[in-house]
Amino acid sequence: MNSSEPVPLVSVIVSSYNHAPYIEACIESVLTQTYPNIELLVVDDGSHDGSVEKLRVLQRRLGFDFREQGNKGLASTLNDCIARSRGSLIAPFGSDDVMLPDRIEKQVAYLQGKPEVGICAGEIIHVDARGEPLPRREKRREFRRLDFDDIFLATKDGAPAPTLLFRREALECVGGFDPSVKLEDLLIELKITRAGYFIDVLPDVLAQYRVHQANTYKNRRFMIEAVLATYDQFRDHPAYEQVCARFRNSMLLKCAADDKPLAKELLAQLPVRHWNAKTLRAITRLLFS
Repeated sequence: MNSSEPVPLVSVIVSSYNHAPYIEACIESVLTQTYPNIELLVVDDGSHDGSVEKLRVLQRRLGFDFREQGNKGLASTLNDCIARSRGSLIAPFGSDDVMLPDRIEKQVAYLQGKPEVGICAGEIIHVDARGEPLPRREKRREFRRLDFDDIFLATKDGAPAPTLLFRREALECVGGFDPSVKLEDLLIELKITRAGYFIDVLPDVLAQYRVHQANTYKNRRFMIEAVLATYDQFRDHPAYEQVCARFRNSMLLKCAADDKPLAKELLAQLPVRHWNAKTLRAITRLLFS
């Protein structure tokens, strides 16, 4: 970053929910960033696993803004924190993930002079519950710029959620996060890109994404309902029906292996005109596995 340019304040928001084994590593990774101008807001959203006690100890030692509340959900918590934060850049961050030390510095430097970029992201590495790398999950990706159709039509790899850094003006332009849809990252990316901003994804690894039994993506029914509810907000798009069918086919194939009742529900929702090779493979699994 040019030393003559102002150093923007970055507000990092951590909504903590039942991540007691991981919260300390998360908090420390934010407060040891090489970037000098960060405010950290932490909210415990109704945890019942000892997270609050750990966070109180950490807050006394490290001095960040910490509040407790009954469970309100992630989107509402993020909106509340954004409203009282002061940064021109906002980084929501999972309480089970870890930032690499120069994450914020790299992203802020990249955003200088690029007002068209509403979100800057980067790559992640997957780690297990103990923080050990899971190398088989990794795939090297190049820099990419995403617009609305890139995300909605899935024509390019998406932006990893643990690395999203938002311009406040982009969030305010679309009214913040939508509490009615429980999978907040996909919807906010679609809304911001439809408003005319781009998402730029750097090739740099910026965070560790922790894989464990409570990851949201492992709750298949939740994921399906949330993604379809997100797509429903863009049903005016000419490819809406095809996008929903593509997603149902993908989830149908996954569910056919380990959740047959849910797979049968998805198959019933899928018009025959949208059947493809994945549909037939899923039906085979349902009949013969």
